[in-house]
Amino acid sequence: MPSHRQPTAPGERITEIDVLRGFALFGVTVVNTVGITGMPASQDGPSHWAYETLFHQRFFPIFSLLFGLSFGLFLDAVRDRTPNPRLLMLARLGFLIPIGALHRLAHPGEVLLTYAVVGIAVLLPASFVPGRRPLLALGLAATAAAAPLGGSALVPGLFLVGYAIQRYGPATVLDAPRARLTTALVGCLALTAVLDAWQVAASAETTSTLATSAGLATAATYTAALVLALRTRAGRPLRGLAPLGRTALTAYVGATFAIIAADRFVRLAASPDYLVAGAVGTAVFALALAFGTLWLRHARYGPLEWAWRRLTWWKLPPPGPGRT
Repeated sequence: MPSHRQPTAPGERITEIDVLRGFALFGVTVVNTVGITGMPASQDGPSHWAYETLFHQRFFPIFSLLFGLSFGLFLDAVRDRTPNPRLLMLARLGFLIPIGALHRLAHPGEVLLTYAVVGIAVLLPASFVPGRRPLLALGLAATAAAAPLGGSALVPGLFLVGYAIQRYGPATVLDAPRARLTTALVGCLALTAVLDAWQVAASAETTSTLATSAGLATAATYTAALVLALRTRAGRPLRGLAPLGRTALTAYVGATFAIIAADRFVRLAASPDYLVAGAVGTAVFALALAFGTLWLRHARYGPLEWAWRRLTWWKLPPPGPGRT
């Protein structure tokens, strides 16, 4: 079956991955709006359960999996440019630690610091694992083992699953036969409906195995639906999310300060309202998308992306678009 996408040259970005990352940032921004503002998240009612079943822990798995996938893409992209690609990756993850630590002063629930530490502790050793099946098995096992805890406990397993997908080749998913993707979407959608309904009926805690399983199923449903949509003419506008995927670090950190500024007016901790939180998160997301789109018309990288690459290479970033 011929690919629906143009082939990418070594080191070239994959648009679909940037779109997926931008899409994940939308949900992450809405969830962060609730967390950063200190809005109580233990309310009953339709709006609470809409938030829990559509947003909370539903986009974070996609974001985490893509980090693991990007780890593999980066290693492959720099193999011909440095004799020690793992050492360069160690520097890349190492410099993410102070970025995350500073960001955590404003947003205690941020994930960059966790990603950096887990990346060093899990992904770098995993790069020595031969083959892709053992890596995928380790990732699935670690994710399943972390299900009772949820949240950040899922990160190591999702990183490994994402890295395994990169080893198989992103085209394995992105260029999979439409019938296979449709079957996966229908199956994930059915599982999501059952688990979400069960979570609501049981009033399951966010950190319960049930809630975590429902979140992972929903994330898989979103991913399959987006990949399929990108193959259609109607889904072409979704490619407009790619600039946000390319400026994800800038958008993620910048959103924190935009949410803090917005909360001076809406004060969600004192007047909790999921609709208002969703509106604020959506507005911040739209602002980040507009900024990323305009910025990339005149620059190759987002501001924080440029600084991160500058620190990683300890010189001006090498020419070329890069894959991370």
